[in-house]
Amino acid sequence: MQLDFTPVFQGWTELAHGALVTIEVTSASLLLGCMLGLLIGIGRLNPRHRFVYGFCTVYLVVIRGTPLLVQLFLLFFGLPQFNIMLPAFFCGVLGLGVYSGAYQSEVVRGAIASIDRGQMEAARSIGMSSAQAMRSIILPQAIVRMIPPLGNEFIALIKNSALVSLLTIDDLMHQGEKIISVSYRSLEVYLAIALVYLVMTGTTSLLLRFAERKLRAGGMVQ
Repeated sequence: MQLDFTPVFQGWTELAHGALVTIEVTSASLLLGCMLGLLIGIGRLNPRHRFVYGFCTVYLVVIRGTPLLVQLFLLFFGLPQFNIMLPAFFCGVLGLGVYSGAYQSEVVRGAIASIDRGQMEAARSIGMSSAQAMRSIILPQAIVRMIPPLGNEFIALIKNSALVSLLTIDDLMHQGEKIISVSYRSLEVYLAIALVYLVMTGTTSLLLRFAERKLRAGGMVQ
Protein backbone atom coordinates (compact mmCIF):
# COMPACT_ATOMS: atom_id res chain seq x y z
CA MET A 1 0.00 0.00 0.00
CA GLN A 2 1.33 3.42 -0.98
CA LEU A 3 0.73 6.41 1.23
CA ASP A 4 -0.66 9.53 -0.39
CA PHE A 5 -0.61 12.70 1.71
CA THR A 6 -1.95 14.89 -1.09
CA PRO A 7 -5.37 15.33 0.61
CA VAL A 8 -3.56 16.42 3.79
CA PHE A 9 -1.56 19.07 1.95
CA GLN A 10 -4.62 20.23 0.04
CA GLY A 11 -6.65 20.50 3.25
CA TRP A 12 -3.97 22.05 5.43
CA THR A 13 -6.00 25.26 5.91
CA GLU A 14 -8.94 23.26 7.26
CA LEU A 15 -6.63 21.31 9.57
CA ALA A 16 -5.01 24.55 10.74
CA HIS A 17 -8.43 26.01 11.48
CA GLY A 18 -9.37 22.84 13.34
CA ALA A 19 -6.16 23.02 15.39
CA LEU A 20 -7.00 26.62 16.32
CA VAL A 21 -10.50 25.61 17.42
CA THR A 22 -8.99 22.77 19.46
CA ILE A 23 -6.70 25.26 21.20
CA GLU A 24 -9.66 27.57 21.89
CA VAL A 25 -11.78 24.75 23.32
CA THR A 26 -8.91 23.43 25.42
CA SER A 27 -7.93 26.86 26.73
CA ALA A 28 -11.47 27.76 27.75
CA SER A 29 -11.97 24.32 29.32
CA LEU A 30 -8.67 24.64 31.15
CA LEU A 31 -9.68 27.98 32.63
CA LEU A 32 -13.02 26.58 33.77
CA GLY A 33 -11.36 23.43 35.10
CA CYS A 34 -8.81 25.43 37.09
CA MET A 35 -11.51 27.52 38.75
CA LEU A 36 -13.62 24.48 39.58
CA GLY A 37 -10.59 22.50 40.69
CA LEU A 38 -9.52 25.23 43.09
CA LEU A 39 -13.01 25.63 44.58
CA ILE A 40 -13.71 21.91 44.88
CA GLY A 41 -10.21 21.17 46.17
CA ILE A 42 -10.47 23.77 48.93
CA GLY A 43 -14.03 22.64 49.68
CA ARG A 44 -12.78 19.13 50.43
CA LEU A 45 -10.11 20.25 52.87
CA ASN A 46 -12.43 20.57 55.84
CA PRO A 47 -14.94 17.73 56.46
CA ARG A 48 -16.47 19.74 59.31
CA HIS A 49 -18.25 21.90 56.74
CA ARG A 50 -20.60 19.05 55.93
CA PHE A 51 -22.70 20.63 53.20
CA VAL A 52 -19.75 21.98 51.20
CA TYR A 53 -17.70 18.83 51.75
CA GLY A 54 -20.63 16.62 50.81
CA PHE A 55 -21.43 18.59 47.64
CA CYS A 56 -17.78 18.48 46.52
CA THR A 57 -17.57 14.75 47.22
CA VAL A 58 -20.72 14.01 45.22
CA TYR A 59 -19.35 16.09 42.36
CA LEU A 60 -16.16 14.04 42.34
CA VAL A 61 -17.94 10.70 42.53
CA VAL A 62 -20.36 11.51 39.71
CA ILE A 63 -17.93 13.20 37.32
CA ARG A 64 -15.01 10.83 37.83
CA GLY A 65 -17.29 7.79 37.82
CA THR A 66 -18.91 8.41 34.42
CA PRO A 67 -17.34 8.60 30.94
CA LEU A 68 -16.58 12.02 29.51
CA LEU A 69 -18.32 11.12 26.26
CA VAL A 70 -21.56 10.38 28.13
CA GLN A 71 -21.33 13.70 29.96
CA LEU A 72 -20.85 15.56 26.66
CA PHE A 73 -23.84 13.77 25.11
CA LEU A 74 -26.00 14.58 28.13
CA LEU A 75 -25.23 18.26 27.68
CA PHE A 76 -25.64 18.34 23.91
CA PHE A 77 -28.46 15.83 23.37
CA GLY A 78 -30.01 15.55 26.84
CA LEU A 79 -30.60 19.18 27.81
CA PRO A 80 -32.76 19.92 24.71
CA GLN A 81 -35.29 17.45 26.18
CA PHE A 82 -35.85 20.12 28.84
CA ASN A 83 -35.94 22.92 26.24
CA ILE A 84 -32.41 23.98 27.18
CA MET A 85 -30.53 24.60 23.95
CA LEU A 86 -26.82 25.30 24.32
CA PRO A 87 -24.36 25.97 21.48
CA ALA A 88 -22.11 23.04 20.62
CA PHE A 89 -18.97 25.01 21.50
CA PHE A 90 -20.37 25.91 24.92
CA CYS A 91 -21.36 22.28 25.57
CA GLY A 92 -17.86 21.13 24.67
CA VAL A 93 -16.15 23.67 26.91
CA LEU A 94 -18.56 23.05 29.78
CA GLY A 95 -18.24 19.28 29.55
CA LEU A 96 -14.45 19.27 29.32
CA GLY A 97 -14.08 21.92 32.03
CA VAL A 98 -16.32 20.15 34.52
CA TYR A 99 -14.61 16.82 33.82
CA SER A 100 -11.11 18.28 34.14
CA GLY A 101 -12.06 20.23 37.27
CA ALA A 102 -12.86 16.99 39.10
CA TYR A 103 -9.33 15.69 38.56
CA GLN A 104 -7.66 19.02 39.15
CA SER A 105 -9.45 19.38 42.48
CA GLU A 106 -7.63 16.36 43.90
CA VAL A 107 -4.32 17.83 42.78
CA VAL A 108 -5.20 21.11 44.49
CA ARG A 109 -6.35 19.39 47.68
CA GLY A 110 -3.23 17.22 47.87
CA ALA A 111 -0.85 20.13 47.23
CA ILE A 112 -2.47 22.34 49.87
CA ALA A 113 -2.61 19.50 52.39
CA SER A 114 1.13 18.90 51.86
CA ILE A 115 2.01 22.37 53.19
CA ASP A 116 3.01 22.32 56.85
CA ARG A 117 -0.04 23.22 58.96
CA GLY A 118 2.22 25.28 61.19
CA GLN A 119 2.37 27.94 58.48
CA MET A 120 -1.38 28.48 58.65
CA GLU A 121 -1.23 28.61 62.45
CA ALA A 122 1.64 31.12 62.33
CA ALA A 123 -0.29 33.30 59.88
CA ARG A 124 -3.38 33.23 62.08
CA SER A 125 -1.27 34.14 65.12
CA ILE A 126 -0.16 37.41 63.49
CA GLY A 127 -3.74 38.44 62.74
CA MET A 128 -4.37 37.02 59.27
CA SER A 129 -7.73 35.48 58.47
CA SER A 130 -7.85 31.96 57.05
CA ALA A 131 -8.62 33.36 53.60
CA GLN A 132 -5.69 35.81 53.74
CA ALA A 133 -3.31 33.10 54.89
CA MET A 134 -4.50 30.76 52.16
CA ARG A 135 -4.13 33.40 49.46
CA SER A 136 -0.82 34.92 50.56
CA ILE A 137 1.09 32.04 52.14
CA ILE A 138 -0.32 28.59 51.43
CA LEU A 139 -1.41 28.83 47.78
CA PRO A 140 1.85 30.34 46.41
CA GLN A 141 3.76 27.37 47.80
CA ALA A 142 1.14 24.83 46.76
CA ILE A 143 1.02 26.09 43.16
CA VAL A 144 4.60 25.01 42.52
CA ARG A 145 3.81 21.54 43.82
CA MET A 146 0.72 21.39 41.61
CA ILE A 147 2.54 22.05 38.34
CA PRO A 148 3.84 18.51 37.53
CA PRO A 149 0.53 16.67 38.15
CA LEU A 150 -1.49 19.51 36.62
CA GLY A 151 0.77 19.32 33.57
CA ASN A 152 -0.32 15.73 33.04
CA GLU A 153 -3.95 16.79 33.39
CA PHE A 154 -3.51 19.63 30.88
CA ILE A 155 -2.01 17.24 28.33
CA ALA A 156 -4.84 14.76 28.92
CA LEU A 157 -7.32 17.60 28.37
CA ILE A 158 -5.82 18.39 24.97
CA LYS A 159 -6.22 14.76 23.92
CA ASN A 160 -9.71 14.46 25.41
CA SER A 161 -10.79 17.51 23.41
CA ALA A 162 -10.94 15.26 20.33
CA LEU A 163 -14.28 13.99 21.67
CA VAL A 164 -15.96 17.36 21.05
CA SER A 165 -15.85 16.57 17.32
CA LEU A 166 -18.86 14.33 18.02
CA LEU A 167 -20.79 17.50 18.96
CA THR A 168 -20.22 18.88 15.43
CA ILE A 169 -17.59 21.34 16.67
CA ASP A 170 -15.11 22.09 13.87
CA ASP A 171 -12.05 21.06 15.86
CA LEU A 172 -8.99 19.28 14.47
CA MET A 173 -10.59 15.82 14.52
CA HIS A 174 -13.81 17.01 12.90
CA GLN A 175 -11.96 18.80 10.12
CA GLY A 176 -9.88 15.71 9.52
CA GLU A 177 -12.99 13.56 9.22
CA LYS A 178 -14.36 15.98 6.62
CA ILE A 179 -11.21 15.50 4.54
CA ILE A 180 -11.49 11.72 4.90
CA SER A 181 -15.12 11.78 3.74
CA VAL A 182 -14.10 13.15 0.33
CA SER A 183 -10.60 11.69 -0.09
CA TYR A 184 -10.99 8.25 1.54
CA ARG A 185 -7.36 8.54 2.75
CA SER A 186 -8.06 7.84 6.41
CA LEU A 187 -4.61 6.55 7.38
CA GLU A 188 -2.76 9.58 6.05
CA VAL A 189 -5.20 12.07 7.57
CA TYR A 190 -5.19 10.38 10.98
CA LEU A 191 -1.38 10.32 10.94
CA ALA A 192 -1.38 14.06 10.26
CA ILE A 193 -3.90 14.64 13.05
CA ALA A 194 -1.80 12.58 15.45
CA LEU A 195 1.27 14.64 14.55
CA VAL A 196 -0.55 17.92 15.25
CA TYR A 197 -1.76 16.63 18.63
CA LEU A 198 1.79 15.48 19.40
CA VAL A 199 3.12 18.97 18.65
CA MET A 200 0.48 20.58 20.89
CA THR A 201 1.06 18.23 23.82
CA GLY A 202 4.83 18.42 23.43
CA THR A 203 4.78 22.21 23.40
CA THR A 204 2.54 22.26 26.47
CA SER A 205 4.91 19.93 28.30
CA LEU A 206 7.92 22.12 27.50
CA LEU A 207 6.14 25.30 28.62
CA LEU A 208 5.12 23.69 31.91
CA ARG A 209 8.67 22.53 32.59
CA PHE A 210 9.94 26.03 31.85
CA ALA A 211 7.36 27.54 34.22
CA GLU A 212 8.30 25.10 36.98
CA ARG A 213 12.01 25.89 36.63
CA LYS A 214 11.27 29.62 36.74
CA LEU A 215 9.19 29.28 39.88
CA ARG A 216 11.81 27.14 41.59
CA ALA A 217 14.58 29.55 40.57
CA GLY A 218 12.53 32.39 41.98
CA GLY A 219 12.61 30.77 45.38
CA MET A 220 8.88 30.01 45.60
CA VAL A 221 9.68 26.49 46.75
CA GLN A 222 12.42 25.14 48.89
